[in-house]
Amino acid sequence: MLEWALHKYVLHGLGKNKKSPWASHWHTHHRSSRQNDNFDEDYKKGFFDLTVRSEILGLSALSLIHLPLVFVSLVFYITLVVCATRYYMIHKKSHLDVEWCKKHLPWHYDHHMGKNQDANWGVITDWIDRLAGTRIIFLKK
Repeated sequence: MLEWALHKYVLHGLGKNKKSPWASHWHTHHRSSRQNDNFDEDYKKGFFDLTVRSEILGLSALSLIHLPLVFVSLVFYITLVVCATRYYMIHKKSHLDVEWCKKHLPWHYDHHMGKNQDANWGVITDWIDRLAGTRIIFLKK
């Protein structure tokens, strides 16, 4: 649910403002993905690309913010860090291997390539979109 909410309200909500620190998601990542059938070569540059670096630093910041939870539940914190890393790796793969994305994450392909880019907020899964009514199918299997 956190992934869905951050994507919807921060990366798109705040990110559409060109002066926002989150603007590169909408103005760079979405433009590149849209122009290249979901392929975003910036992921090949890794940390040397502003948009990719912003994603990595955002996930790192989320992990650091939750660091005090180590004292409450080490398992929870390790799970959070693993999930953040997994999110990045899957998101990166979805933009470097478009056919893989179409097969395994069609909702994410739909998010970038569908008529309405303000839908399909989930990247790893679409269950929250289905629950919230924000899952709009674009890619027909």
